[in-house]
Amino acid sequence: MISDCDLVIEIKAGSHSAMEVLVKRYYQQIYSFIYRKTGNKDIAYDLTQEVFMKMLKHIHTFEEKAQFKTWLYTVAVNHCTDYFRSKSYQVSKMTEELEEQHSPDSSGVPYIFERKEKRKEIKDAIHSLPDYQSDTIILKYYHDLKIKEIALIMETSESTVKSRLRQGMEKLKGLLQRGDDVDQAK
Repeated sequence: MISDCDLVIEIKAGSHSAMEVLVKRYYQQIYSFIYRKTGNKDIAYDLTQEVFMKMLKHIHTFEEKAQFKTWLYTVAVNHCTDYFRSKSYQVSKMTEELEEQHSPDSSGVPYIFERKEKRKEIKDAIHSLPDYQSDTIILKYYHDLKIKEIALIMETSESTVKSRLRQGMEKLKGLLQRGDDVDQAK
């Protein structure tokens, strides 16, 4: 299998097939990361497309001494951060909240399974964390990246990544236990 660095060299030389190989190699991973950040398939699809367009636009800035995967995740993290600051995110969040207020109560529908609810609860808990902690947790536990890779992506030290993981997991545990306590009190 041809290495990422070799593919980047070919892309810089103008190879469209090398570009296709590289996009195919990382598309699903980047989409999954963005989906876990946004919780919306359509937005994740659009942002993933934008990340790969940014990748192609800025591929000349990639230096072969770094890992391409790390560089690409850095582009994805930064793009998500920009999106959450954008006006389009604010508008979509407001629209989503309005739709939730006007949708019929579906709590009695029999096909809502406990597992799906628990996943949503975990996802909501992760989204309630500060971005630096949620990004770190998603990269570590959903994308199985090493501490060193996460440190490079997040542009911080390995000890900071470890601290963010520990603190984030403690907050998640507290949030999820609080939710269980509320359920048991009902």
